[in-house]
Amino acid sequence: MKIKFENLQLAVAAGSVRPIQGGFLLSGSKVALLHPFGYTQFYRHGYHSWSLSAWLALDHPLPRPVLEHLWPHCDDPDLMPDYPFSGSAVGALQGQDGNILLLGALSLGARVQADPQVLRGVYDLQATPGVQRSEENPAEPTQEGWQDFEWFLAYDPEQAAFSRYAELLKQRLGTRELGPAPRVWCSWYGLYTDIREDLLLETLQGLSGMPFEVFQVDDGWQQRIGDWEANAKFPSGMLALAENIRRSGFTPGLWLAPFIVQPDSHLFQQHPEWIVRDEYGQPALAGENWGGAFYALDLTHPQVQEWLVETIQKIRAWGFDYLKLDFLYAANLPGKRYQPWPRRTIFRHGLGLVREAAGEQAYLLTCGAPVLASIGLADGMRIGPDVAPYWDNPDRSRYLHDFTGPAALNAIRTSLQRLWLRPLIHTDPDVVFFRERYNLLTPQERNYLRDLAFLAGFKATSDLPVWLDEGERRALKAFLEADPHIERLDRYRFRIDQKIVDFGFSQKL
Repeated sequence: MKIKFENLQLAVAAGSVRPIQGGFLLSGSKVALLHPFGYTQFYRHGYHSWSLSAWLALDHPLPRPVLEHLWPHCDDPDLMPDYPFSGSAVGALQGQDGNILLLGALSLGARVQADPQVLRGVYDLQATPGVQRSEENPAEPTQEGWQDFEWFLAYDPEQAAFSRYAELLKQRLGTRELGPAPRVWCSWYGLYTDIREDLLLETLQGLSGMPFEVFQVDDGWQQRIGDWEANAKFPSGMLALAENIRRSGFTPGLWLAPFIVQPDSHLFQQHPEWIVRDEYGQPALAGENWGGAFYALDLTHPQVQEWLVETIQKIRAWGFDYLKLDFLYAANLPGKRYQPWPRRTIFRHGLGLVREAAGEQAYLLTCGAPVLASIGLADGMRIGPDVAPYWDNPDRSRYLHDFTGPAALNAIRTSLQRLWLRPLIHTDPDVVFFRERYNLLTPQERNYLRDLAFLAGFKATSDLPVWLDEGERRALKAFLEADPHIERLDRYRFRIDQKIVDFGFSQKL
């Protein structure tokens, strides 16, 4: 069949086509469009927080990331056969008249592929293999929007097309109540895992008078990944720490990675049947960190679900109202599970359990998380890779072809192309650095991170107060208090108050 926009006519293969405001609604688990643009620019949207999102030239393919066993840390493995011209949920092509042709899924588990002739959309309909069945929990979870294989097609200026797509996603997936995003002090980029109780209490004192809402304790407090109890560096326990944070005038925040587990944890040793398995029956590798491999918990298993709910309720009872949930992509890792649910449903179900256990008043920030499936359940979401106190990591980006590693440039590149999500969820581009100490970023590079935070509407830092001189402390306070006027001039240029900022450099790959 053929459809016609004002300046474009296309041949379309779909189950049905219906005109709606701003474009067309297509149905079908697979759709395809013949386009006239040839070797144009393709908007690739990565699967989870860290996955590469960028406008890419169809005549300039990028090599796949070299380390195949770590692909889940980079992106959904299902996208790798057609990398980089296969993206998650939404894709777009640049038209010659300045408009873009956008194809976006309106439910979960879809990918969009492009070549010089065809733009395709495909929903994943396959179930994961099950290792056993259970009468007490035999079926996949159901939720409105999961079974409707529909797509939005638009041909409009870029901002208008993405804005309309976001409106439709809001109707399908919902949103949390979006007031201003909290201003967050996070321990990670100052202390990494070298946190301890006395040092955090000193930091609390040093932040007195600074306009933060949240004091967030990051990785390093737990016994092991999977054993979510305080380690020896926190002798008073996490309940006491949360009380100290609250007495200092901040909301207590805590990092955890509830969907993964280390092999030396008590949880892994006591419950090997809770782990997602590969085709050979071995634990499926979810990634490498903390000096070794880590694995994914099987969120289709009823006992894992019970453990997850109890863990979140325990942490909330300690008094932590802001939860940073990390490495969440592992929920949808390919592999054998207790129940043969479609992969596209597993993460959403697991995050729904976390939301219910945490309560409506808790703030959930998802990280390393499937993007569309976080909408409506999470309050905020990391929209790019980790920043770092350096600009680039060429060993990883140039030689391993992995643009998801910690680096300020990687964070800017992908976060910039996810700003269209801002009407749906708080968009966190990661922290801004104001310190010169322990920092290789130039003043201009630090300014780019600050300006990106203004565009995203989410402000955070990890600078220790004792590292800041008076000028740096004033600059941090001014950043936290600022509410600049933002105007988007084009794809890469913005006016922030009276200053024009050009992020075009970030798209050179």
